[in-house]
Amino acid sequence: MSISVVEKFLSRPATGGENAQTDLIFILRGSDDEVALKGALVASTPINYDGLRRKTWHVEQVGNELWEGTVRYAPQDEVHSDVGTIKLSVDTTGGTTHITQSLETVHKYAPPGKTPPDFKGAIGVTHDNVEGVDIILPVFKFTATKVFAPAGLPDLGALYDLTGKVNSGTFSVSDTVTGMTISLDECECLFNGAKIGEPRSDGNIEISYDFAASPNVTGLTVGDIVGIDKKGWEYLWVRYADVDDNAANVLVKRPIAAYVEKVYDLGGFGGLGL
Repeated sequence: MSISVVEKFLSRPATGGENAQTDLIFILRGSDDEVALKGALVASTPINYDGLRRKTWHVEQVGNELWEGTVRYAPQDEVHSDVGTIKLSVDTTGGTTHITQSLETVHKYAPPGKTPPDFKGAIGVTHDNVEGVDIILPVFKFTATKVFAPAGLPDLGALYDLTGKVNSGTFSVSDTVTGMTISLDECECLFNGAKIGEPRSDGNIEISYDFAASPNVTGLTVGDIVGIDKKGWEYLWVRYADVDDNAANVLVKRPIAAYVEKVYDLGGFGGLGL
């Protein structure tokens, strides 16, 4: 059922003078979804009224699917249009990942007269498995928030389609206030999705874009396997097999192959509207 918005008979109480204001009061029916009701209220009222600017709005429930909404108009503040401005926020708090290979085996110990098996950096090796360990790795996450005029909003279908994709070319975004710039090479940036805010009192809309970054790397080494190249959001995994360790005279599990997998599709981030 659609939401109906009807102005009350006793609407538009007004105050003149330096602190002039006017309230438009409405009855809303057809829903108990507060967010949807606020959206319907804003959509049903003009940005400007009688020389005043829409400043605040709220809804209050008075019955089952029956609400009262008030939109307040007041003098327009000095206008500094911020359409097109972008603000960046960055989060580098660590994330947890599971690894099966160490960067380096620092020490190996065995009983007197014995040689400790060499697992070539494999962690937590048992008779049947390589258990690995959970560690903290740095994660580079950032949010870009841009102000749009209603007529300039990006295509919502493009935002949906690009969610969960990595950049097919170099992607750069700059904070228009601080000048801070984030620039990432192909495959280093993952788009996690966007959040579209409600229309502000000036009618403009903010969209927040969430991203995560992972660097491209080359020349990785896993055990005796060298020269591994991995793009940022590709996935590296290792195959282990039983190998004779002649020095320790035991059968051990060692890396015998490394695989780099593509797990995210590429996308052209130009469709984001940033």
